[in-house]
Amino acid sequence: MRSTHELYIKHRSSRIFTFVNVVIYLFLMYIFVFCLGLPPQNSNRILEARDWFANTDVIHVANMAEVKVFPLCCVVQNYAWGKVGLDSEVARLVLGGDPQAVIHDDEPYAELWMGAHPKGDALIKDNRISQRTLGQWIAAFPGCLGSKVKDTFHGQLPFLFKVLSVNTALSVQAHPNRELAARLHAQFPEHYPDSNHKPEMAIALTQFEGLCGFRPVDEILDFLQHVPEFRALVSAEAAEDLRRSRDDPERTSHALKKCFTRMMNCEKKLLVDQLNVLVKRISEEEAAGRDTSSSNGELLLRLHSQYPGDVGCFSIYFLNRMVLRPGEAMFLGANEPHAYLSGDCVECMACSDNTVRAGLTPKYMDVDTLCEMLNYRPAPASAKIFPCVRDHSDPCVYLYDPPVADFSVMRIQIAASVQQYTVSALESAGILLVVEGDAVASSAAALSDITLQRGSVLFISANESVSLQVTSSSGVTMFRACCLL
Repeated sequence: MRSTHELYIKHRSSRIFTFVNVVIYLFLMYIFVFCLGLPPQNSNRILEARDWFANTDVIHVANMAEVKVFPLCCVVQNYAWGKVGLDSEVARLVLGGDPQAVIHDDEPYAELWMGAHPKGDALIKDNRISQRTLGQWIAAFPGCLGSKVKDTFHGQLPFLFKVLSVNTALSVQAHPNRELAARLHAQFPEHYPDSNHKPEMAIALTQFEGLCGFRPVDEILDFLQHVPEFRALVSAEAAEDLRRSRDDPERTSHALKKCFTRMMNCEKKLLVDQLNVLVKRISEEEAAGRDTSSSNGELLLRLHSQYPGDVGCFSIYFLNRMVLRPGEAMFLGANEPHAYLSGDCVECMACSDNTVRAGLTPKYMDVDTLCEMLNYRPAPASAKIFPCVRDHSDPCVYLYDPPVADFSVMRIQIAASVQQYTVSALESAGILLVVEGDAVASSAAALSDITLQRGSVLFISANESVSLQVTSSSGVTMFRACCLL
């Protein structure tokens, strides 16, 4: 059986052959009619040739620029921390979008990448389009991004859209701003592969658990009092400085930085000894039926089981524990400490791979950079929930619009009573993900109608709308990533 690539080459070669033959034919007709003075009625042969030429695939290729809405087949990343088999929302979405997909019961399905990132460029799911990937399409037709987006981001899609299914914790990390990203990339390109910033936003699909930002000082002091093993890593002196700084925000930031840095740089033997003591104590308390919430016992034991001996286990006493309900979001700007712990979410981010890690990971850790760069402004967990706003012109749309230019996300919830719906045109290219329901999509910018179901992904060029005929009785839920400059 011939490969898809071989068929593609043969199909393209046949188009070139057809084009050459038609050009030669028209050139000869021109010579006979205009140079040899043949009767005018013979010029009908040229018209016939023109009509035949118009119906060939050569013109079809030329008109590909007019095809601006098409489905995508997106890349799965099988990172070890992902949920396994059909426990993973990523795997379930992949299977929903392609019932022929093979899902392995023992394989992790961690991330679904929807975009044009070089490490996961989505395939165009229509063999009538000559470009094979979204990145190739955008390179050929950068106007599809919208004029402002194209000019601002130099002809590149500025965001990467994802679904994450988290089984075990991701690293304690933060992302640099543009200035720091450029410096890190110049100094350590093997660890920081580009010079872009990487703000990101997570929107829960199921209950989603993570760490985000420093807790209020009183909460940290409470843990320092009730968890002596934690206090031993921070040191009594640094803990006392933090207690005395509570009424002065600037002093608080300095004292908090001192406490966190002390813990992250403590001697390995001290860390392992204190962590073992803490795990033993909490395990005994739980076995005796005692409440361990003052030590954040359940989470501590869970992280230690995943990353034994890791200093990141103690980060739970510094950082807010977030439990998002479906539809709730958290925005992670530059220098914001965070870690994803469990659950499924939609994530959108600027196109970058720059992550500074310092715990809960086997990957490269840059503790000094992380401790120096972080935002040490304490705030309650409730302040870290990023709000969405209902669109006043379309009650089906809820907008998550973070304070960065690179991306925004819309949650589109079409009620069961609605049978027809229009996905509005924007001055930006967008990627549409269906997470619930079924519909048939049509657009003047599509080659044909497109069947949408759970797991379908659609690319929509700037200034193009899509009409949906809803076919499911329970309505449709979708997420749309875009760039609202």
